[in-house]
Amino acid sequence: MAPETISRWARRYALVSVSFLLLWQLASVLGVPRRTEVTLAVYGFVFPMVFGKAYSLVPTYFDRTLAFPRAPAVGLPFVVVGAGGLAAGTLSGTPSWLASTGALAWAVGVAVFLGTLGWTVRHDPTGRATATGEHNADRRPVDRVANAFVPVAFAYLLVGTSATLGLHTGLPPLLDGYPPRVTHLLAAGAAGLLVFALGFRLLPRFFGAPLPRSLAVATLLPGALAPGLLATRLLDAGRWFRAGALLEAGAVCGFALAVALLARRSSRRRVGLSTVLVAAGFGVLGVAFGLWFAFEAPSAALVRAHLRVNLLGFLGLTVVGLAYQFYPPAVGDLPGSSDSTARVSVLALSGGLLAQVGGLTLRVPTATTLGEWLALCGALCYAYLLAAAFLAR
Repeated sequence: MAPETISRWARRYALVSVSFLLLWQLASVLGVPRRTEVTLAVYGFVFPMVFGKAYSLVPTYFDRTLAFPRAPAVGLPFVVVGAGGLAAGTLSGTPSWLASTGALAWAVGVAVFLGTLGWTVRHDPTGRATATGEHNADRRPVDRVANAFVPVAFAYLLVGTSATLGLHTGLPPLLDGYPPRVTHLLAAGAAGLLVFALGFRLLPRFFGAPLPRSLAVATLLPGALAPGLLATRLLDAGRWFRAGALLEAGAVCGFALAVALLARRSSRRRVGLSTVLVAAGFGVLGVAFGLWFAFEAPSAALVRAHLRVNLLGFLGLTVVGLAYQFYPPAVGDLPGSSDSTARVSVLALSGGLLAQVGGLTLRVPTATTLGEWLALCGALCYAYLLAAAFLAR
């Protein structure tokens, strides 16, 4: 299968991702349970984009060719059924087999993904071979550090998927079966660490500016340690949980500093790159909530604000920004396909999120509802631009 075909499947994963983003934002407007929101966001929106891009990026970054080129096509239906079944299973009144079927399908999709990429990089799992050309030889130290943490993110994905099976099937539950533990393993451990690792490879090239190796280490090392502490010590609220919160805060702030340095050193002003910068800012806000929760018991409203800042603000806008970078809005043939429209979508998503956070924190339901509708409009705009770009291709 040619690289062009793998890229085509990556676009299909992106379409699945944006479809679940729309479902998530619509579900928020309709007031579905928090667990439904989290499932739509993590399993349906974030990970399909992660899978699609990782299939093409990770082999290249490890100087390899994808071992099983048909894996993206094989895995996609399982990912879709898995995310859909898991989300439907969180709604009251739905049969239990929906969640168990979703968990099993999700596990198969993850097995295809991890098995394929694991076999692809089996001879060099830490990524010493970076495929970085001589003209970019100065980037190799950062590239090697970033590569070394990709298997750690995959390990979190494996553990989080095992925990998902334990929650919804007859298999023995991992840890104690508390769902937020699974969310932290997948969102912070797998998706978040991959954002850091692949970000330190992608973003210096997108911005056309360098980053120091020390900053990569200072971000990735705590980013690898923190999710395990957060997941295992989530209900303890003791010193180890606080240590995890501090480590996660350090990792996110380190990544935000890296993006800010790149933006300052670069003359490039692209909508995708500015969106990643906004996402990093939301990441800082998200870990500020996390640090607060490490010392004070949160209310249900604050927990919902925390998850939306992290899932829509940090991970979500990072996905949107990188999507606009890989699939420029201006290439679309449909009316309104432009960077200006993309900026409107980002403003609607980020403005809507800020309104939600303010409304939830200050207990102003009208602001929360307005923010949810605004974020839905931003998601619709993003979906339109992505579809336009894909139709043009």
